[in-house]
Amino acid sequence: MTLAATGVPAAAAPRPADHCDATTGVVVSVDFGHWGGPILRSCGTTPTTGYALLNQGGWHTAGTEHDGPGFICRIGYSGYHHGTQYPTPSQEPCVLTPPASAYWTYWQAGPGQNAWSYSQIGAMSYRPRPGSVTLWVFGGTNLSGTVGSAVPNISPDSLRASPAAGAASAGEPEIVNAAPMAASASISSGSPAPAIIALVVVLLMAAAGTAATRRRARREQPWR
Repeated sequence: MTLAATGVPAAAAPRPADHCDATTGVVVSVDFGHWGGPILRSCGTTPTTGYALLNQGGWHTAGTEHDGPGFICRIGYSGYHHGTQYPTPSQEPCVLTPPASAYWTYWQAGPGQNAWSYSQIGAMSYRPRPGSVTLWVFGGTNLSGTVGSAVPNISPDSLRASPAAGAASAGEPEIVNAAPMAASASISSGSPAPAIIALVVVLLMAAAGTAATRRRARREQPWR
């Protein structure tokens, strides 16, 4: 699926992951465990929406053709696997709404809270307060978010702590700090690179222009 050209907020100035605290920033975390990866964690600037937090400092998302960019279908980070967005196009085309058994679930914990709340609203509508923690987990849940493969197996406080402390508990996934990166960093959604696409478009336009010029020249030639 191609990246949405509209609806992506301007790049903010996110902080290093360990700069979030009880009153500053929002811990933004994405669990890539479905693909054998860690939980990547960063500190997002506020006030803003959950969607904007996931499109700053190297994070980038793509929606579905049916629902638009607000329905998070793919998530990637420029410093992880060359910016590849997951799930890849071969795993999920992101044309229609993904099935309830395989989608990005959104979890939140407010300032001082150590229990997750399953988001019933979209990331564009949710505005986490400073000191909050957000977590995206790929999998499935029931309608209330109480049962399923995407129910978090890590606590909000573990994500507030340093990676070393957060990964110390047995059975919890690895936590890796995602250092803020420039918004222009490489992004891959599994489709041809934008530069290649642009080159093809230019070549096609040039060919079409040449053909049109030749047709016009033939029409303007006098009869002999």
